Amino acid sequence: MRTNTVNEAEEFLKKYQTFVLGMFKKFEGSDYEEFVKTAAADNEIQFVETSNFEVAKVLYPDIKSTDHFLGIVKSEPDRYTGYEETFIMDKILQFLNYNKFPLVTKLTDINSASVHSSPIKLQVYVFAKADDLKSLLEPLEDIARNFKGKIMFTAVDIADEDLAKPFLTLFGLEESKNTVVTAFDNKAISKFLLESDLTPSNIEEFCSRLLHGTLTPYLKSQPIPDNTNANVQIVVGKTFDDLVLNSHKDVLLEVYTPWCVTCETTSKQIEKLAKHFKGLDNLVIAKIDASANEHPKLQVEEYPTLLFYPAGDKANPIKVSARSSSKNIAAFIKEQLKEKDQSPKDEQWKEKDQAPKDEL
Repeated sequence: MRTNTVNEAEEFLKKYQTFVLGMFKKFEGSDYEEFVKTAAADNEIQFVETSNFEVAKVLYPDIKSTDHFLGIVKSEPDRYTGYEETFIMDKILQFLNYNKFPLVTKLTDINSASVHSSPIKLQVYVFAKADDLKSLLEPLEDIARNFKGKIMFTAVDIADEDLAKPFLTLFGLEESKNTVVTAFDNKAISKFLLESDLTPSNIEEFCSRLLHGTLTPYLKSQPIPDNTNANVQIVVGKTFDDLVLNSHKDVLLEVYTPWCVTCETTSKQIEKLAKHFKGLDNLVIAKIDASANEHPKLQVEEYPTLLFYPAGDKANPIKVSARSSSKNIAAFIKEQLKEKDQSPKDEQWKEKDQAPKDEL
């Protein structure tokens, strides 16, 4: 779109709050051609061009150059951002991708795809009630200003389940009604949760540590259970290291989810196996709910999954078919046990295997 007069510029401002301005003495030359190519390549932002400095000043009051200029205008306190590099389409598009969003973006159904695909890989999400977001906006903008172009800030109405719940579920906070501050490093595929008081200074420190890579990734974990007298040890995110990876025992681990239709059958098998091998000092039989617990060393794509962690090689667990019979799993365990003289007698297992099927 081209504007030639101050009146046209004023009318343009009534219609558009976010736009890219290009000012050129003549609408020709390599810089102008790159501007036109960029406008054709970006279908999200309105582009406007002019050759009149006074018209450009109406659209972009901070303009200094009278030769050629490109800048983006947004409807927020930090309204104006000028482009200072050479006029090359790819560089201009990169500049727009890093600067087209406001300091704090309100997530909507319309802009969600653009937000998620932002080239800014460090992103902070603030989930709060709509009224709380209004009061949080100004302090958040002050913080975001210090990380402009490095961290993207997004505000989400926590009452909007379609937008908020998919994120909050990643932290086990899908039922939360209170303000939550999270962060994502989309390059390292890590997530973070601000667990201290939600003060501006704590949020700013959280962002600074995110930028410098010193935050500890957040991993979901249920509360640590009491496994005293339990045949099958319950493992949670916080105890995975101690009970599985750092244990000096062989560990058979069932990885399940509550919504898995076949997990119940496998869980019953595991219970029977735990009773059968009860009393062995070098074997732990355990289970973990993968929907509520995470660990970077536990990467499972299907449920149920049975993993056998040998005492001498915890880095290379052996996958055991969850479709195997109790007898076959027991035979596998006996083969893997270091102290084979501690495993149950074959006759003892055969005796159990003759029990009715619904008891195995």
